[in-house]
Amino acid sequence: MPSFGKILRRRTKDVVRQARGLRAVLRALVSTEHPLLAHIIPVRRCNLACTYCNEYDDFSKPVPTATMFARLDKLAQLGTSVVTISGGEPLLHPELDQIIRRIRRHGMIAGLITNGYLLVPERVERLNRAGLEWLQISIDNVMPDEVSKKSLKVLDQKLQVLARYAEFHVNINSVVGGGVRHPADALIIGKRALELGFSSTVGIIHDGGGQLQALGNEERRVYHAMKALEKRSFTRIHAFQDNIARGRPNHWRCRAGSRYLYICEDGLVHYCSQQRGYPAIPLEQYTIEDLRREFVTRKPCAPHCTVSCVHQVSVFDSWRAPQHPSPSSVSSAADPLVEIE
Repeated sequence: MPSFGKILRRRTKDVVRQARGLRAVLRALVSTEHPLLAHIIPVRRCNLACTYCNEYDDFSKPVPTATMFARLDKLAQLGTSVVTISGGEPLLHPELDQIIRRIRRHGMIAGLITNGYLLVPERVERLNRAGLEWLQISIDNVMPDEVSKKSLKVLDQKLQVLARYAEFHVNINSVVGGGVRHPADALIIGKRALELGFSSTVGIIHDGGGQLQALGNEERRVYHAMKALEKRSFTRIHAFQDNIARGRPNHWRCRAGSRYLYICEDGLVHYCSQQRGYPAIPLEQYTIEDLRREFVTRKPCAPHCTVSCVHQVSVFDSWRAPQHPSPSSVSSAADPLVEIE
């Protein structure tokens, strides 16, 4: 169990984080000319090799810290509200704490997505001191298999470390869909997360292009049971997943490249992790004109997209600025659908 002092600091930081989040929401409603969320990659290498993942390698060197600082400075210049550090496995970057501090120095909210394997008490305390505000771990199964080693059996001790030492918010994401052998595992993982005082979410595994796969009957049952557990979730905007679960397209205005930026290890801005290559403009050259253009550019991959973070930030602008086809098309696993205005 965490100490009383740790619990008090965690609750105090929760209040501050929620207030900052509300301020970011209000700012988003007032102005469309700044990114709400940027995912940035400090290292592509990962210590795991999950077979469904296309976002890692086993050889890349960390991005130099000075280069990361310059990219974060540019995101701050663009007015970015939240920066999420992802990978690969970001904890493999030797100066991750300094990167988090740079985010906070600019007043941006700092988040981290990790597989959790490298978390020990000392490392968690360092993340506390660096100013991390939220952390997410995706756990794919109860027992490790040939698809994924991110199992509850392996990671439960890490979760207990987080429950005892973390002063930041922790969300545990479980998954259903292609490649998951035992769908009911998601419920076991979600209930364990709540038991430890974390929030719990569920995701639907996409294919290699980030596109939807309809769920089977048992997967849908588990999915809806998991949604009922998400009352304490810090990201509740998941209505689009109901259509994904049924294999139906979503009609929405994807604001990737504007409200959401994915910055790869080479410093290029992409629509998302599953559409790397578009628009592939160096972040240092990205301007307000680029944000404006992509805000009104229709993405043909959008109807069958499962990338939840892009949906979540795009919802703030769903009611305004109809979009138009781009001269250069984005790859899609299905033909583009006519958007319902």
